[in-house]
Amino acid sequence: MTDAARPDPNSTLSYEQSGVVYDLIDPLKVAAQRAAAATAGHLAAHGFAEVAASRGESAYVVDVGPFHLASIVECLGSKALVADEMQRLTGRSHYDAIAQDTIAMAINDLITVGATPLVVQAYWAAGGSDWFGDSARAQALVAGWKRACDHCGVAWGGGETPALAGIVADGRIDLAASCTGIVSPKSRLSLGDRLAPGDAIVLLASSGIHANGLSLARKLVERLPAGYLTEVAPGLTYGDALLAPTVLYSPVTEALFRAGIVPRYCANITGHGWRKLLRHPAALTYRIDALPAVPPVLAFIQQHARQDDREAYGTLNMGAGFALFVAAEDAARTVEVARAQGVEALVAGRVEAGPKRLLIEPLGIEFGSDELQLR
Repeated sequence: MTDAARPDPNSTLSYEQSGVVYDLIDPLKVAAQRAAAATAGHLAAHGFAEVAASRGESAYVVDVGPFHLASIVECLGSKALVADEMQRLTGRSHYDAIAQDTIAMAINDLITVGATPLVVQAYWAAGGSDWFGDSARAQALVAGWKRACDHCGVAWGGGETPALAGIVADGRIDLAASCTGIVSPKSRLSLGDRLAPGDAIVLLASSGIHANGLSLARKLVERLPAGYLTEVAPGLTYGDALLAPTVLYSPVTEALFRAGIVPRYCANITGHGWRKLLRHPAALTYRIDALPAVPPVLAFIQQHARQDDREAYGTLNMGAGFALFVAAEDAARTVEVARAQGVEALVAGRVEAGPKRLLIEPLGIEFGSDELQLR
């Protein structure tokens, strides 16, 4: 790359510049939701009904009588491209971790509504049959997928492995997972109907970038002289740091139920960063007064992408992978339960009466109701 073509390392690199423009994507999501809502009446023919409040949430919920069923489908996104490049550079396959990332994208969404994951299905679409000929990589994907299922106590029901030459790029794979879960008893449902001023906001720690913001992270490589092999911390390369697997949070939510704690609401902090704390439609103010530690790779991205705190926290998870909104009296116990499952947690703030907004007080950041349009 010539100096004239090399990106200016002193300019801000935004998520939109990496090719992800939510202002173009989110209107389609809203249009699809409205069309989908008109199909809910078909459930009545089977004696079932949708839980309408789940429309626009991270998982869809159906009332089947004695319990609720929840379902979700999610794709990994572009993190597999980082694994492919690191395999080229180091010879090591990271597809065991990539498998966990894919399952986490589905399961961490499913549990936001209070569901226990039951069954995961796999969708592995390769650019050609040759992808499956790398037996070490393919077996790493299988082993990692099973290990993630075992960790969450979920059955792997099956899947689909199409070879889609001309649709998926040659040598690449598009990974996705669907998950079905049960909300039983029904009192476990957490769609925010009991969310109220005075509730506490508990944040569960992330392991790094998880599987969101990878378009930005990959674009940033153009600014790094050593690319993915640039050190983020002593002995830790940028590529390896990006490939730390996403935390699976269902063991925490299951342990909370066993401890008698039912969250009032939950948010999986993925795309849109901390703006996801504004997901519930109610007019409430969310005040954050304590911040989790920022993983080195995210601090590195913010620094080298020249992002201010508002851009970083509005795009990346910045150390918080999942939010639990719980009764104030349950906050400290929630942290204890999460830590017992090996997940660091922090009572980060509270819910207040007021206009819909998120106030991250230590950083002087405010996000308003118009900055997350998912309904």
